[in-house]
Amino acid sequence: MADSIEFVPQIVASVSIKDLKAAVDWYGEKLQMPLHYAVDEIGWAEVGSPIGGFTIGLSTNGAGAGVGENVVITLGVADIDAARATMEARGVEFTGPTDEMPGMVKLATFKDLDGNTFMLAQTLMQAPE
Repeated sequence: MADSIEFVPQIVASVSIKDLKAAVDWYGEKLQMPLHYAVDEIGWAEVGSPIGGFTIGLSTNGAGAGVGENVVITLGVADIDAARATMEARGVEFTGPTDEMPGMVKLATFKDLDGNTFMLAQTLMQAPE
């Protein structure tokens, strides 16, 4: 087990939304945040921000709280299994098993001291060359 967590420069704030297309349009038009990608089958899209390594995830699949209630901060890690083991050893309680969307991402959800939801994410997609 590792003594430290190797974070990568990636943060995704996941926002629960009702309509994926409407949200993508709103963030693009109102906030000038361009669409990075959308996966309609899982109700997920990510839009860019002017801050390097920070994106807004738009989710219709119930990740986190209800629509309009909060955002879920997702922290990118190089190795989710090692990071989770380290955090569990420190007493962090995860809300379920690590989920994997093959070829896309592995996710593990946990809560902070006050019950706020956070996620760890390990990107499995290959960067375009």
